[in-house]
Amino acid sequence: QVQLEESGGGLVQAGGSLRLSCAASGIAVSINTLGWYRQAPGKQRELVARLTGGGNTNYADSVKGRFTISRDNAENTVYLQMNSLKPEDTAVYYCWTWLSGWNYWGKGTLVTVSS
Repeated sequence: QVQLEESGGGLVQAGGSLRLSCAASGIAVSINTLGWYRQAPGKQRELVARLTGGGNTNYADSVKGRFTISRDNAENTVYLQMNSLKPEDTAVYYCWTWLSGWNYWGKGTLVTVSS
């Protein structure tokens, strides 16, 4: 059974940094695609960043140059390093993966950026 558990959210001032972690079980982060999505109040969930098993990454235009997705194969964990945070980055951030035709989501972690 695939499980994803996020951590690392919190309150930060604009311009600050946070690192989110997604601890995975039931799936190997080293060979599968995992990603981060976010959902702000009143808005649809959107892709933030994605990392394939082959190491390719893609990012939303709004976070390019500020956010970095990475993984630690030994820890079976995916990270999202968020720098130069803006108030518009405020959202619940969800870890995501896909396996055998099913989407899997974590419960989310709240990131609040104050101006």
